[in-house]
Amino acid sequence: MTATNWTKIYLILAAIMGAILALLLWAVPVTEDGVRDWTGSLIPGFWMAWTFPVALFFWIIASLLIIMTLLAIRFPETPRVGILRIETTRGDRLFISLLGSAFIHLGWLFFAGPDLLWGALVLSLFYATAVFRWV
Repeated sequence: MTATNWTKIYLILAAIMGAILALLLWAVPVTEDGVRDWTGSLIPGFWMAWTFPVALFFWIIASLLIIMTLLAIRFPETPRVGILRIETTRGDRLFISLLGSAFIHLGWLFFAGPDLLWGALVLSLFYATAVFRWV
């Protein structure tokens, strides 16, 4: 029986995801002044507004799914019961974290407006940490 070389798998996937991120950074449009337009359209005239923040969001979701898949393969999970009194797996906790983070950001936009969204991001990270620890 052959042993799986996890280090090579991790490095290959990290290189692929890094290359995709580099491609996204390269695709950010540059204005006539030579300044990067971070909210400019990556694909002008396309039906969806593919801006760098939108593409980065989907890149992060894809990275999380890859990480969770590798964790599930390498370290098989067993459901556990937390403060919600339901059995949850790592995937369930990731989904609860992402859903809760969306609501945190929507609430932040309603109460604080679009300025200083970093506060919502920090609050979402604390929330996700709590979900993975106690749920």
